[in-house]
Amino acid sequence: MTGVFPADAAGHRRPTREEAEAAIRTLLLWAGDDPDREGLRDTPKRVAKSYGEFFSGYLTDPVELLERSFEEVAGYDEMVVLRDIRMESHCEHHMVPIIGRAHIGYIPNGRVVGISKLARVLDAFAHRLQIQEKLTAQVAHAIQDVLKPLGVAVVIEAAHECMTTRGVRKHGVSMVTSHMLGSFRDDHATRREFLSIINGRGANFEG
Repeated sequence: MTGVFPADAAGHRRPTREEAEAAIRTLLLWAGDDPDREGLRDTPKRVAKSYGEFFSGYLTDPVELLERSFEEVAGYDEMVVLRDIRMESHCEHHMVPIIGRAHIGYIPNGRVVGISKLARVLDAFAHRLQIQEKLTAQVAHAIQDVLKPLGVAVVIEAAHECMTTRGVRKHGVSMVTSHMLGSFRDDHATRREFLSIINGRGANFEG
């Protein structure tokens, strides 16, 4: 994929797979276990592979995902909403999961995009080290910049394991963030309509 990713921008050389596995082995030693015992012998390889999946967003260009749009919309100019999109990310402060749901809406301005692309754009940003506030804004601005709709709305509800499995250990808590652009920000009726569509769609994000 094209695009400039954080590792490139910072000028860092990307470690090899072998170097990543060696680092994981070091963490196992630091945790107090024996990386040579049978149960952990292949753990560095497995963790490196899983990290490749968790952080695949660094190799995905959200702009490229949105560029293939459609103009044959028969004059449709009402709200398009994709709600309850499963979201999985990782906290950039503790590298533990953020699990939740996202709701994405936009008002077309002559162009629409396949609905799966909205979910893929979410994944492209979510599969990076994140804070929820930034993630919410990134998704909204990517859609606004490429499709140039009349407005974009993104709401994310998520549970953060950095506060449920460590630290204050508060279970059953979810964080809600929103980012509104264009008519969703300027028109109260439009914003109310979007919020009414997604209202009452909460879910259990843990498990």
